[in-house]
Amino acid sequence: MLFLFVLAAIDYHLISEHIPWLYVLALGVLVYTLVFGHRVSGSKSWVVLGKIQFQPSELVKMVVVVALARYFSDLRASRYMTLMQIGKACVISLVPMGLVALQPDLGTALTYLPPIAVGLFVRGIRPAALLSLLLGFVLLLPVSWVVLKPYQKERIMTFLDPERDPLGKGYQVAQSKIAIGSGGLLGKGLFRGSQNQLGFLPTRHTDFIFSVIGEELGFVGVIASLGLLTFIIFRSIYNAQTARDNLGLFIAMGIVGTLIIHLIVNVGMVIGFLPTTGIPLPFLSYGGSSVLTAFIALGLVMSVRRCRYVN
Repeated sequence: MLFLFVLAAIDYHLISEHIPWLYVLALGVLVYTLVFGHRVSGSKSWVVLGKIQFQPSELVKMVVVVALARYFSDLRASRYMTLMQIGKACVISLVPMGLVALQPDLGTALTYLPPIAVGLFVRGIRPAALLSLLLGFVLLLPVSWVVLKPYQKERIMTFLDPERDPLGKGYQVAQSKIAIGSGGLLGKGLFRGSQNQLGFLPTRHTDFIFSVIGEELGFVGVIASLGLLTFIIFRSIYNAQTARDNLGLFIAMGIVGTLIIHLIVNVGMVIGFLPTTGIPLPFLSYGGSSVLTAFIALGLVMSVRRCRYVN
């Protein structure tokens, strides 16, 4: 909460002025994490400093959002971006994304794509260039399968065939579906969910918090939670539309893209529509790094809103 109010009180232009060295620092931290990081659940994505443990890849997302926003806003006015301009924007996002993917944390790495996708859409991209990017992405899919770790391949195979390993890789999703399905309309009551309280649901405080909401608060709780997150997203879009300049527009829209991908992937994961990844639910999943990142994002949007009439 402190970071939210501090960032909301700071002019986002001041943050943008310091983004070049913040971006370099962020890359340095990701390299440090890749070499000396603490391995959790197969990914070397955590840094331990005494009693403090945090996930740099979460915090770096906001640095990338502001870096892209500054780049897009500094471009000369034109209807479409050139291929060179698109390439530079991709580098800003893909370099940290690649470092995160090497940890390996493919789920978190993919959340670096929405800010650049939204930025390209808002800034303007030729249909031919867009088609080329989409075609390139599709052609990379077979290559990406080759470089995936065995446990990552197993997650995808289990997603395609849930009965493949019901007591192993498919256990989390199976228990998650049971939890959500048993909640009914009003749920079993707070702290009364059997899947949650009896420990059948792994990572219930973090990645699978949505399952707990479904079991204990039911359909009503699920709709309320999704409604709250949707409200935050639409308010952020409104703040982007009313921003005083393009920098504020791109910052707010980059954050919107990040929030949307987190929401879609997390909810899709817990109900079995998407493969299992370590993507938290914004503002609701327990975890210092993810919660801090969510409030930093909200603080930046509030800064855009607060400064919309400032000369």
